[in-house]
Amino acid sequence: MVPTLLASTLLFLAGLHLYWAAGGRWGKGTAIPESNGKPLFTPSRLSTVAVALALSAAACVAVIRGFFLFSSFPGSPAHWLTVAIGAVFALRAIGEFRFVGFFKRVRGSSFARWDTWLFSPLCLLIAIGFFVVAAS
Repeated sequence: MVPTLLASTLLFLAGLHLYWAAGGRWGKGTAIPESNGKPLFTPSRLSTVAVALALSAAACVAVIRGFFLFSSFPGSPAHWLTVAIGAVFALRAIGEFRFVGFFKRVRGSSFARWDTWLFSPLCLLIAIGFFVVAAS
C-alpha cells in the first residue's frame, strides 16, 4: 500500500510540474519561494520538466522496490536508491533554514504559508514512506 501511495502522489506532482512546463498558471504563484514579494528564481521549462521526470523516476523506484522480489534484499541498488530518495525528501522537509523547510526564518510570504502547512509536511511523509519501503 505504501508504494502505491508514494507512486500516486509523486505522479500527481510530476503531472503538476508538466502542467506548469506547458504554461499552466494554477498554483504556480505559491510554489516558488519569495523575498520581499518577488520570486527568488524563475524556473525554466526545461528545469520544470526535469523535476517532473525526477518525480516520475522516484515513483518507479517506489513501485520496483515495493513490489518486485528481485530488489527486496537490503544492500541491493534498488534498496540504496530508495534510501537516497527518502533522504532527499527528508532534507527538503528540513530545508535550508532561510526560505524553505520546517526551520525557515522567512515566514510572511504565500509560499512560506503553503510550505509550512503542505509542502514540507508532504516531503516528510514521502521521506518516511521511502524509508518504510526501503526497510520492508
